[in-house]
Amino acid sequence: MGVILGAIADDFTGATDLAGMLVKQGLRTVQVIGVPQAPGLASWTHEVDAVVVALKTRTAPVAQAITDSRAALAWLQAQGCTRFVSKVCSTFDSTPAGNIGPIAEALMDDLGTELALVCPAFPANARTVYRGHLFVGDALLSETGMREHPLTPMTDANLVRVLQAQSRRPVALLGWPVVAQGPAAVAQALTELREQDGGLVIADAISESDLLTLGLGCGDWPLTVAGSGLAIGLAAQLRAAGSLGTATGTPTSDFPVIRGPALVIAGSCSIATQAQVERMRVHHPAWRIDPERAIRDPDALVLEVIEWATSKLGLQMGSHLGDAPILVYSTASADEVRAARGARAVQDYRAGRETAAAHGAGETESVEEAIETVLARITQALVAQGVRRLIIAGGETSGAVVRALGVRALRIGPEICPGVPWTATLDPADDEPYPDGPNQSPQPKLPTLALALKSGNFGDPDFFLNAWSKLPC
Repeated sequence: MGVILGAIADDFTGATDLAGMLVKQGLRTVQVIGVPQAPGLASWTHEVDAVVVALKTRTAPVAQAITDSRAALAWLQAQGCTRFVSKVCSTFDSTPAGNIGPIAEALMDDLGTELALVCPAFPANARTVYRGHLFVGDALLSETGMREHPLTPMTDANLVRVLQAQSRRPVALLGWPVVAQGPAAVAQALTELREQDGGLVIADAISESDLLTLGLGCGDWPLTVAGSGLAIGLAAQLRAAGSLGTATGTPTSDFPVIRGPALVIAGSCSIATQAQVERMRVHHPAWRIDPERAIRDPDALVLEVIEWATSKLGLQMGSHLGDAPILVYSTASADEVRAARGARAVQDYRAGRETAAAHGAGETESVEEAIETVLARITQALVAQGVRRLIIAGGETSGAVVRALGVRALRIGPEICPGVPWTATLDPADDEPYPDGPNQSPQPKLPTLALALKSGNFGDPDFFLNAWSKLPC
């Protein structure tokens, strides 16, 4: 059977999170970076069950996020997909204007469907939904570190209220008492909601068995809006419908052995990543990116870090000093991020940019964008010098780094922890020898890299230390 399930992820770590979960459920899965423009990439979808398109739409302007998501949907439909997932973070983080609701409604319009189930729950990572409220462990989302997120602060755990504020369709709740009755009760409830007003339906889920129930109860609804946890139920529903083969297990036996210098890039400010950075700094060389220098003097900063990193890894000698990784990080507390923003505002004021901004004459790069650019340039230079194994922490950082490297697609490998698999880069150069036209020189072939794209909130404190042992050797 050909590809059946297409997913559109709003950031890069979320895409690998979902792809890894689909692989665990026995689906042959490939992840592509952005909406593929070249026909050669389509050949990777011929012998897979699912394709995940990684976008960078979580914090993009609403109009751009919708345009990109619709383009991804059209491409997935052209590959033969008939079931679709709009993949969101298990912390449902977004702004008051979107982008979860606007993207979901645009996809519903294009698919001609009146209803979509919405469930970000991921119990394996302690994300559960009860009475429409999102919990992280025993705490409401609004009482966790996500309340201070620098880009998408979540101050309300009521998902019905959060989603309704950014959606034109009604938002309803499918409560746990109904979910607990099983797939038939879920299917009946969804049918009744469709016959009423339709719209978006937040579903409670407090266990993996609830996710299985929701997936089976969705029937043949073309779209779900979900975190990666719902992959458990979607895979079961597709298999029950005869849309998949009977293979089970983790089809990662062809994952390549990748050796070479190792690098951790941490851009997330989440509490989990802060703990991981602190643990790694005790054992391995580390360089902290100064946010003010990233804004004021990025070129000099990039050169300094590259020189330091090449010395620590021994890259100047055409070899490396061993398998021990090094760490480059910008991870900071919410107070430090606010201080950097203040410094940026002072710099802009002194340069007179507030006048231009007031008249819409250009935009100044934000603190976060400046740091992402610096981290991406550092990674790009170190890969050119021989780094082959990388962990990137943070969705926005992962997006910036992967784009800078020119990664086009990923093979999903072994799981490091729930929600974070190792991946290996796939290069389309063989399919597209002249991507810019017949008279252009071929693009340089990207070396095969081992990449772990980690959501900032995932992993225990030793994640950066222990992840390497999960790579084939």
